[in-house]
Amino acid sequence: MRTSLVFAALLLCLAGLGLTGCSGKFLGGTAVGVVGAGAGYEYKAKKEMDRIKEEFEAGRMSKEEYEIRKDQIERMSIIQ
Repeated sequence: MRTSLVFAALLLCLAGLGLTGCSGKFLGGTAVGVVGAGAGYEYKAKKEMDRIKEEFEAGRMSKEEYEIRKDQIERMSIIQ
């Protein structure tokens, strides 16, 4: 998942270069967009991690289920 996300961002940047002829404005905008999307994704992952931790601590989730969900969230995270 992480590799495909990085590949998609790189492909978007390369496609933009062909259309704009290396315009600095495009590259700056693309970089800000990619960083913003990544930050939003990580924020959502953090909130989900907090939610499952709360569920586990309240006894509404088994240790096994908690570990499975935690592993899934960590594998989808861009930052590792």
